[in-house]
Amino acid sequence: MDGTQRDPRGTHDAQDAQSPPQIQGERGRTRKEAKKLANRHVTLIALGGIIGSSLFIGSGNIIRSTGPAAILSYLLGGVLVYLAMKMLGEMASHRPAVGSFMDYAKDGLGDGASYLVGWLYWYFWVGVLAYEAVIGGETLHGWFTAVPTWAWSLILLAVFVGSNAVSTRGFGEVEFWLAGVKVIAVIVFLIAGTLFALGLWPNSDFSVQHLWDHGGFAPNGVGQALTGVAIVIFAYFGTEIAVMAAAESEDPGKAVTRATNTVVWRILLFFVGSVALIVMIVPWDELPEPTDVASAPFTYVFELFGLPGAATVMQLIIFTAVLSVLNSGLYSASRMLAAMGDQGFAPKAVTVRNRRGVPLVALVASTVGGVAATIVNFAFPDTGIFDFIMNSSGLVALFVYVIIALTHWNMRRKMTPAEVGALEMKAPLYPWVNLLLIAGVIAVFIVMVVQESSRTQVWTSLIATGVVVVLWPLVKRNLATRRDGQGDAR
Repeated sequence: MDGTQRDPRGTHDAQDAQSPPQIQGERGRTRKEAKKLANRHVTLIALGGIIGSSLFIGSGNIIRSTGPAAILSYLLGGVLVYLAMKMLGEMASHRPAVGSFMDYAKDGLGDGASYLVGWLYWYFWVGVLAYEAVIGGETLHGWFTAVPTWAWSLILLAVFVGSNAVSTRGFGEVEFWLAGVKVIAVIVFLIAGTLFALGLWPNSDFSVQHLWDHGGFAPNGVGQALTGVAIVIFAYFGTEIAVMAAAESEDPGKAVTRATNTVVWRILLFFVGSVALIVMIVPWDELPEPTDVASAPFTYVFELFGLPGAATVMQLIIFTAVLSVLNSGLYSASRMLAAMGDQGFAPKAVTVRNRRGVPLVALVASTVGGVAATIVNFAFPDTGIFDFIMNSSGLVALFVYVIIALTHWNMRRKMTPAEVGALEMKAPLYPWVNLLLIAGVIAVFIVMVVQESSRTQVWTSLIATGVVVVLWPLVKRNLATRRDGQGDAR
């Protein structure tokens, strides 16, 4: 014993106590920011977050039903997403929030709209988690047949619950590398595909005429292209993850602005560009039905390039995409559910967070929904329950966009000219941009009602939304009781 008096708080705390206040503040900020997402995380989430099996595999179904006009489906869907993101970006840069548009809907439209959009968004991701888990399980079962598909699906969900539970930074790091693989794959596809379509690739011919040679640009009518918009929205939905993630980043305002401003070229380049190249390279009526990864349109085209092992490479890329969507889907669903718990729209238990700020109960609860949907698909494949969940998700996304448009409209209407002038970023052409988005959604909805092939999706979406609406009076009553209790406590 040297007789020296030691600070009971420990060496680091003792040093902090002797440090100037500004140094203590810098250390505290560094520790806090170490748990947050870095700008590079948000950038890659924005670039590759929405690239999944819906693009790599699902695009084949839209092309086969729509023809080259699938380009129009992706373009129109992209316009709706872009408009919604510009409005969301304005609100998020003004006041970053993890609950994102759910929190903004409360301020702009009231509790009812906030409750509705929050639960619809969570429900959408439950369907996505189930869909991606099924695709991932089937892929792994193809590689390792000893383990059944349903077991692989559940294992995948469990793995990403674990990675998300570690920390927000952990989620961002995993997503950074997974998204990077997807972005590189699509860029390679775009470069090689452009050369192939122009006849500049070995053993290729100029094939741009495939856009109109096989029954015209819209062989099944423009209406079919409009119907495809709702399916395309399912592929696009997820762009808002970058805005939610930005709220947990080191520089929320800057991250939101960057994520929002890159939306339009991400959509044009990665989605519209890829689909355009596919229909130029392969006549739309000769594209194989995408029943699995091996018959996916990206795999088929890569094989035309003459690249060795194209099917295996695409399997790995699509599997990476599945992992990425599972990772980001669990993040989005858990954050939204926890935010609803904070507002009183969900049980208070879902607000429980670990010391790193991860909402563990909400994370597990979101997984339970995905697990249930996955089990239903494998245990009761003929009941149609899984199909119901998947069909009702696309139109639910359109409902969410309408609420975003109305929320932004009402919030901007309440602002003073000085407050509007102080906004870091603004949605262009207010309020016409809001009207355009709402009109676009209404037009797609009408076409889907008229088209027999899409009516099932309309009715299932309305049923899912109706269930949420019917439960609102109960939630509203509990919310009033909770607020009265808080008032009495004060």
